[in-house]
Amino acid sequence: PLAPSHAGQSEPAIRSPLGADDGMRFQRGLIIHRLLEILPRLPIPRRQASCRRYLARPLHGFDSAQQAEIETEVFAVLTDSELAPLFVSEGRAEVPIVGTLEGSEGPHIVSGQVDRLIVADHEVLIVDYKSNRPPPIRQDDVPELYIHQMAAYRAVLAGIWRDRPIRCALLWTDGPHLMYLDEARLDRLFPGP
Repeated sequence: PLAPSHAGQSEPAIRSPLGADDGMRFQRGLIIHRLLEILPRLPIPRRQASCRRYLARPLHGFDSAQQAEIETEVFAVLTDSELAPLFVSEGRAEVPIVGTLEGSEGPHIVSGQVDRLIVADHEVLIVDYKSNRPPPIRQDDVPELYIHQMAAYRAVLAGIWRDRPIRCALLWTDGPHLMYLDEARLDRLFPGP
């Protein structure tokens, strides 16, 4: 199967080339993903205490400064007025995507997971969280792996929701910044049905 996030391309470095971080950047990204999945389900008054309890778990191995940094980044996303519509009741977290796409070498089975899926009457929005630091400012600087991943998700979902546009965005948690991806660029990789 074609796993869109690893479709024959290398992932941007998760460790600094200047020194070992024992996988902490990778773990940090996983924790941010998890918090953005679970916190929006909680009533707003309970979110901060729940976040702090989760980050303080010894198994994560974060010191108090790291915990505070992650908490700040997560709440910058959750409280940003531009991003608030992503976390409304229509949105679903960690949605599995499975389908078949035609490629130059024949059909490919796509199997992946969408960080956030919002199905509205006028459009479908696919959002993937990225915790890269520093995040790219321009779409041209986004790793091709990420574009390929989102194009595959979009093509699969276009076969389900044929009556509305499927938009894709990357949510860079450091900032935070929501980057809508160019539809023509996505179409060049995987045209819709």
